[in-house]
Amino acid sequence: MNKINYQKELDKLLDGIDKENNDLRLLLHGCCAPCSSYCLVYLSEYFDITVLFYNPNIDTETEYIKREEELKRFISESSFKHKVDVICAEYNSKEFYDCVRGFEHFPEGQDRCFKCYELRMELAAKLAKENNYDYFCTTLSISPLKNAQKINEIGMELSEKYGVKWLPSDFKKKNGFKQSVQLSEEHNLYRQNFCGCIFSKKKEEAK
Repeated sequence: MNKINYQKELDKLLDGIDKENNDLRLLLHGCCAPCSSYCLVYLSEYFDITVLFYNPNIDTETEYIKREEELKRFISESSFKHKVDVICAEYNSKEFYDCVRGFEHFPEGQDRCFKCYELRMELAAKLAKENNYDYFCTTLSISPLKNAQKINEIGMELSEKYGVKWLPSDFKKKNGFKQSVQLSEEHNLYRQNFCGCIFSKKKEEAK
């Protein structure tokens, strides 16, 4: 099966949007400030954005709050073409552990991670539908360690399930990841060395 270049799919969609005269609204799941940084600068040229911080995979409440506050700080310090707001879900790690039960021993980047993607993206799809957003998306594809093909596959399935448009994306393309690193340095953002869950943390500790 040939891989789809989702950045090209996004380029085609954005080419059809009048940046100066539109009222399109995007609900964007954000995993952390560093990953969200480039995505927000890029997408706010076209959309009014609400960032959803919902990441029950994060291993401790302290880490969760730290990442949440860094995301809020980045947004407050930045200037965007269109409006950017943020909503934050309460920390509830039980949702993550219930979701991945039976998949605890799967390697990083496989089925356990895919279930985690879907858990977080599904809330974004639900809220986008309930609040009449034009599109929903996630920042997850900016990471070189995340499977953009699977993320987009899940996004399209949720789009059909909830009846809200999925914004195709592979944000690591066009130097997106590199630009997120640069923005993190400019804003002195806390940049963690693991995705958030206890499994990825143990993997990093083992190194």
